[in-house]
Amino acid sequence: MFKPARPTWLLIVLCVGAPLLVGFLGSLATRSAVAGWYAGLVKPPWTPPSWTFGVVWTVLYVMMGVASYLVVRRGVSRPGVRPAMTFYVLQLVLNGVWSPVFFGLRAPWVALGIIVVLVPAVWVTMVLFRRVSRGAGVLLVPYLAWVCFATYLNAGFAWLNR
Repeated sequence: MFKPARPTWLLIVLCVGAPLLVGFLGSLATRSAVAGWYAGLVKPPWTPPSWTFGVVWTVLYVMMGVASYLVVRRGVSRPGVRPAMTFYVLQLVLNGVWSPVFFGLRAPWVALGIIVVLVPAVWVTMVLFRRVSRGAGVLLVPYLAWVCFATYLNAGFAWLNR
């Protein structure tokens, strides 16, 4: 039976801080485009107000960080931890690249290609996390749902603004 290690605050801060940093860096490309370029786009149905994205992503990044902590605290040498964290880093990189491509480069079709790869990467990460820690897998469910919704929005923006 797994006996959890005492939480190390530094590890918690690093795990939660990593996705928040990715989100912050992505927001640098987003901020300047929201009021100008993005505001002028034809929006697909069910596009939420712009302020919603920052709130939702912040919550999701914290949940991702907690999930990664629940996996990493098991120990890197435990079976399943390394592949889970490898996919986690992969999906985090894809997540981090999406905003600069969509907003910075103003390339919705290229961003669609990225997010179409991100969805299965998140799903695999969720499955691998669940094998190590059930709670970690559950914490990624809202993230997967949001990325699927974001894929719909991205496709809508690309199609409606071609």
